[in-house]
Amino acid sequence: MPAYNAEKTLEQTYREIPRDIVDEVILTDDHSQDDTVAEARRLGIKEIQVHDRNKGYGGNQKTCYNRALELGADIVIMLHPDYQYTPKLIHSMAYVIADGVYPVVLGSRILGKGARKGGMPLVKYVANRLLTLTQNLLLKQKLSEYHTGYRAFSAEVLRAIDYNVNSDDFVFDNEMLAQIFYAGYEIGEITCPTLYFDDASSINLRRSAVYGLGVLRVSLQYRLCKWHLAHSRLFLPATDK
Repeated sequence: MPAYNAEKTLEQTYREIPRDIVDEVILTDDHSQDDTVAEARRLGIKEIQVHDRNKGYGGNQKTCYNRALELGADIVIMLHPDYQYTPKLIHSMAYVIADGVYPVVLGSRILGKGARKGGMPLVKYVANRLLTLTQNLLLKQKLSEYHTGYRAFSAEVLRAIDYNVNSDDFVFDNEMLAQIFYAGYEIGEITCPTLYFDDASSINLRRSAVYGLGVLRVSLQYRLCKWHLAHSRLFLPATDK
């Protein structure tokens, strides 16, 4: 769980995590300004990684994945502690990977009516659809969306890509998906309801615009590298982890 100022929603999220299949819960706190870390300790979360400065959304994820691999995880699921995504889908996402159907699974807000029904603002929904269409064309894929924060990975995939060279900002998510496709892996999706409310994390219009431009840059880099017209460190094989 990559956390930033998640004190108010952490307990509700943590209580719904299915402990019958989850062996370890890792919370990485990106220098929160509230009592997220104290709340995590109160709840009994043992694996807490605390940044002494804010590293950004991507930097926080790197800490999560690196620690999960150090602990010997077979399947790693990223769940936001702001309760925007339901922990009740962890079983389904994990089983898809464990049964060898897909090595990566995304919880899609766009499949079905989850996004708008859950309160996704219309402007974000339209931007999501336009960016996803462009990405599918450039990456030659057919995902319903690239921008969900609910993701499950086999350890094999995490070791095969060098996500540590990615951005520490929000575009990290899309760099990671591009790396996974470039490495030849397939990505599955399941329908995921989502909630938008005051305590759910979000980014402002300026950051959204920067993110959108970053997404387009990554997609163009991917296509140029596939055509052997450019090189990018994003798509180099990972060193042993």
